[in-house]
Formats: sequence, C-alpha cells, structure tokens
Amino acid sequence: MKPGDEIVIDENAFGFPIRSLNDIPAGDYVVQALINRYETFNLKTGHSVKLPPDQGEGQQWNRKPGNFYSKPFKITLDPAKKQNVSITLDQVIPPVEEPKDTKYIKHIKIQSKRLTEFWGRPMYLGAHVLLPEGFDEHPEARYPLMVFHGHFPDDFGGFSETPPPADMDTTDYSERFGIYGYKKFQAQESYNFYKQWTSKNFPRFLIIEIQHANPYYDDSYAVNSANLGPYGDAIMEELIPEIEKQFRGIGEGWARFTYGGSTGGWEALAVQMFYPDAFNGCFAACPDPVDFRAYCLVDIYKDKNAYWYESDFKKVPIPSHRNYLGQIQSTMQESNHYELALGTKSRSGQQWDIWEAVYSPQGEDGYPKRIFDKETGEIDKEVAAYWKEHYDLRHILERDWATLGPKLKGKIHIYCGDMDNYYLNNAVYLMEDFLKKTNNPFYGGEVAYGDRAEHCWNGDPVNPNYVSRLRYNSMYLPKILKRIEESAPKGADVKSWRY
Repeated sequence: MKPGDEIVIDENAFGFPIRSLNDIPAGDYVVQALINRYETFNLKTGHSVKLPPDQGEGQQWNRKPGNFYSKPFKITLDPAKKQNVSITLDQVIPPVEEPKDTKYIKHIKIQSKRLTEFWGRPMYLGAHVLLPEGFDEHPEARYPLMVFHGHFPDDFGGFSETPPPADMDTTDYSERFGIYGYKKFQAQESYNFYKQWTSKNFPRFLIIEIQHANPYYDDSYAVNSANLGPYGDAIMEELIPEIEKQFRGIGEGWARFTYGGSTGGWEALAVQMFYPDAFNGCFAACPDPVDFRAYCLVDIYKDKNAYWYESDFKKVPIPSHRNYLGQIQSTMQESNHYELALGTKSRSGQQWDIWEAVYSPQGEDGYPKRIFDKETGEIDKEVAAYWKEHYDLRHILERDWATLGPKLKGKIHIYCGDMDNYYLNNAVYLMEDFLKKTNNPFYGGEVAYGDRAEHCWNGDPVNPNYVSRLRYNSMYLPKILKRIEESAPKGADVKSWRY
C-alpha cells in the first residue's frame, strides 16, 4: 500500500460486533478509520512474516506512532441503499516521549543479541528500575532484586515523590469498583508508597518493571517461544545481569524474587519454574490459566469447541467475562471475533491471540498455529498437545516434580479471587489440587482465595481489591524477608543493604 492508494472495505469484511456492513441498522453514525502498519520480519526460522513492530507505545494499535488515521465524521447510513463513503487517513500518531530519569527511577534499554538474531532486525529490551533510599550514600551495598512482572509499563508505576493536589478533582467514577475519586486515591497511594520506600526501616531492594513488547503483544510472557523467540533467555541472561551490574544487584538466585498479577502472575510462576535456581520465590496473583484443563472455561484437551458447550438439542455459549455476581458481560465467541476483526493470523494484539503466539508451535506460513478455529471455535488437538508439554504449568510441575520439586520448595505462592472476572480461579483450583498432594518434597508454599473477589485479587485478606491491587511492591515484603532469613546461604550478603 502506498500513499494515495485506495482500499475498499465492503460487506465481505469481517466486522465486530456486527459481522457485515450489510447488517448495520440504518441510522446516524460516527466514522473513523485507522491503519495498523505491518512490516516484514525475516525470521531465523526462514519464514517471512508481516507484523506491526512495537514503536515504544507497548504494541497498542490505537496509540502506535506512525499509524495513520482519519478525523471522525458523521454519516447517515441506510443499508438498503447502495452508497460509498470516502475516508481519508491524513493524520499520523506522533512518537512516544521517553521517560526521564529521576533520583529514584532509572531507565535502561539494551539491544538483545538473541532476539535480534531471531527476528532478523535489531530488537530491544528495557526496564524501569526503582532504586532504594540511600543508593548513592551507600556505594558498598549490594541489593536483592524484585522483578515485578506485568503488562507494558510506560514508566515505573505507583511511585510519586509528590502528593496529589488537595483540590484534585474527585468526581471521576470507577464503574468497576463503584467509587468516586479513584484517580486521586491512586495518586495518594503512589505518594504513600514513596514515603514507605524511603522510611527508616524499609528494606532496601531494587525493583524492576520490564519492557518486552513485541510484534504480537505488549508483553512476551517472559518465556522462550516458537513464535516470539527466546524472550525468557534474553531477559534472564542479558537484561537482568546488565541491570544487576549497573545498579549493584547481588546477582544470585537466593536474592531474587518475582511477583505480578494476571499476565504478570503467570509470568512470575512460569519463570520461577523454568529458571528454578534463578529466583528464591514467586508470588503469582490471579495468574492467566496455569492448567489448560481450565483455559478459562474451556478444557482444551477434552472439549471439542471453545465457543459452545456440548449439547444434543441446543447451543449454549461459553462465557469469557463475568462480574462478582456471576453476571456475564461477554462470551468466548464474542471475545475472539473481536480479535479476528482486528487482525488475522494471531495479529490482533489482544489476549487470546497472544496466548496462541506464545504457546503454539509455528505454522508452515511462519505464524502461530491456531489452538482453535477463530471463526467456529473448533479445537485443534495436536496444538493442544503441544501446549500441554510446553506451557501447561500444572502439567509440567506434575511431570517433572522429581527434579523441579527440590528446587521449588517454599517458593510457590498463588492468590486468586474466587469470582475472578475471567474464571482464572478454576485453573488455580486444579493447581492447588496437585500442590497439596506433592511429596519428596511437599511444595511448602501457599495458595489462597479472596471471597467474592474479582480480578486481580493478590492475597490481601483485609483490604478491598481496589486498595490491595495498588500495593504489590509492599505487601509481599514480609514474606520475602522471612524467606531470605531462612534460605540465604552461609556467607551471603544479608547486611550491606539493611541500613
């Protein structure tokens, strides 16, 4: 496609929530168009694929620098009448401004040798690093490292050296939590964490948030993948050592911990499992499915279809999202058809497609093999078998417990609300069933549930979800300190950072 070229979008284009333009009811509408620009990647595997590269925005098609879009305008539509509507994409999304270093927050970016080789062009990893109080005044200190996994961070979140203005507007309403003034509450929590972080007796740690957006999603899931490449090894063997070198990390497994929620929860558990000696504990909150017998509400091994429950005389849609009362907001078919309208071949940049991109084998065309047909929901059992052996965390633990168990004793902590919006608690139940039966050794960790708690409950038994979700960087610290005291090897540096 070149400037000035015309593209026709007609009734054959796959749309959502209305499948075809012919089916849109007559009426007045606002129209806007955007083009998500793909580029060619010549992969190490020999395949050439067309994908949208991240441009620093975290793989968001509606915020991606360089994407063209049109100004919105109103039209009157009557499907009974044939009409052509011309749309000119003469606007462009500007570049993203890089965050600036502060006294406490530093930023690092490296070109990854492993990822560059896989993708056939320069590929980068970044991180935001929160330095402890007294970092410059104690050059002899070496610090434990906390890896806070999660979606793409623009900057280090939840930390502010200034309180919110006293007259800050509090009329904003959070529909999810049912409260007013949540923006000010979040700003106050950020300032409270700054005060806690710099207080006299607070542990002196390094905390990092990683930028690993890629052509498929805002996050790589921090593991090696047939379609995304060796992100796990790149993070563990290139990025983290460089961070520990620059910012005086201890650089040993007993002094590293990882935590996160949702995507970050799955990542925390996965990297603890796949790099068992590199971390001394994981805290996985509301993790993405950790057992694919409960891929949300789908059992990819037994079920035939991901969109419909099996029934002889009726079709019952499988839900994909609910609230704490069990009221359903969307179905599996709706969620996946939305993605299909955004992009084919797992290129929507959305949740179900990234699970395919991470977990699936590479297809003959260079794109991820589908776990199920995106239009019909029919499950591919060969792909499911691949998922099981490579990324079904419960299955891998059970399969390899004889060798993994001794390395993971006391390290696994999982938390989930029993009314998680995405039904993620179902897989946690299955994981817990296995963990409770472990022996030689017993897993020695923790699994806990929040009563009526939605996504993303993280183990706080006292505060409501809208509070605890803002306190990841502080709530696990007592458990982490206890773990260090119990497990640090003889001669380990447990004092230089306790000033």
